[in-house]
Amino acid sequence: MQRDLFQSEHDAFRELARTFIAKEITPSHDRWEREGQVDRELWRTAGAAGLLGTDVPEEFGGGGQPDFRYNVVLTEELTAAGASGVGFPLHNDVIAPYLLRLASDEQRRRWLPGFCSGELVTAIAMTEPGTGSDLQGIRTSARRDGDGWVLNGSKTFITNGITADLVIVVARTDPNAGSRGFSLLVVERGMAGFERGRRLEKVGLKAQDTAELSFTDVRVPAANVLGDPGTGLVSLMQNLPRERMSIAVSSIAGAERALELTLAYTRERTAFGKPVSSFQNTRFELAEMSTEVDVTRVYVDRCVGELVAGRLSAVDAAKAKWWASDVLKRVVDRCVQLHGGYGYMLEYPIAKAFLDSRVQAIYGGTNEIMKEIIGRDLAG
Repeated sequence: MQRDLFQSEHDAFRELARTFIAKEITPSHDRWEREGQVDRELWRTAGAAGLLGTDVPEEFGGGGQPDFRYNVVLTEELTAAGASGVGFPLHNDVIAPYLLRLASDEQRRRWLPGFCSGELVTAIAMTEPGTGSDLQGIRTSARRDGDGWVLNGSKTFITNGITADLVIVVARTDPNAGSRGFSLLVVERGMAGFERGRRLEKVGLKAQDTAELSFTDVRVPAANVLGDPGTGLVSLMQNLPRERMSIAVSSIAGAERALELTLAYTRERTAFGKPVSSFQNTRFELAEMSTEVDVTRVYVDRCVGELVAGRLSAVDAAKAKWWASDVLKRVVDRCVQLHGGYGYMLEYPIAKAFLDSRVQAIYGGTNEIMKEIIGRDLAG
């Protein structure tokens, strides 16, 4: 089905992204998977190519295009290349809105140029060892001390955790204020008491550096508070729909790639003297997956359009996130089955896709939480 989401400028950006990925990412990605993180130089190269901060104003070195479709293009191209270890989507899709919406003029001047050039890699630290989707259960805390704050606590499952120079930390700053008792503190590389723990060994996304972070009496100046103190959870709720759309975009792109890989394989692979694609069961499996992928693609594209127009609701974003990531799980699993024994071999890209895809239904809020959001809305 013809997509009508993009215009000529997005197509040109796609060519730029595709060329960059083929030259700068694909040749090294296997090595990065073995090493557990991408080369730091990749971020600076991407910044020079104009792939970082596309929606950041030009005065700070960004692309000056507040259009999420550019983010969609980059995510789709990374997914199509199997470049699951590159943390650009977190940087562009998740962190950029916090800095653009909440940062003061001074903070923008201090952080955004490096954000766009790749000199400053970013992360956000929400999840804790004992707290996942229940953000109000966060125990990391910060107390007032003079004109700043003293931060203590630990976070886990932090994407870009090893590489990050700026980490937006969600902390409880007023234990008696309920949902109004949380703030966003920006911790910078080199601050005393800020330590990175082990690089976590994950099932998939092997080249993506995911880490534990700890904060022991970290002194965070008032100039590093993002937004007003006490508004942290409100800011998270405002930005989570865009994060969930980023996951939905990568999920449906991953399902499309898995289906393409499997179509090619079943046409080439023979059994009992004829292509596997000629068997009725294979045709039915492919037909079902193709239909499911196409229908999901239409909904995700519509949600992207609503996000660009400023109309996307948190409920619709939750629907897109859980459904697209669930479709990805089902499609990749069935594609592995159609590959037979070769689907279990990591030399085949479908096996890596199987490992990389599973987390999509977990991060950004588990799919169970997405259904709770939708269900509460329906209950009135």
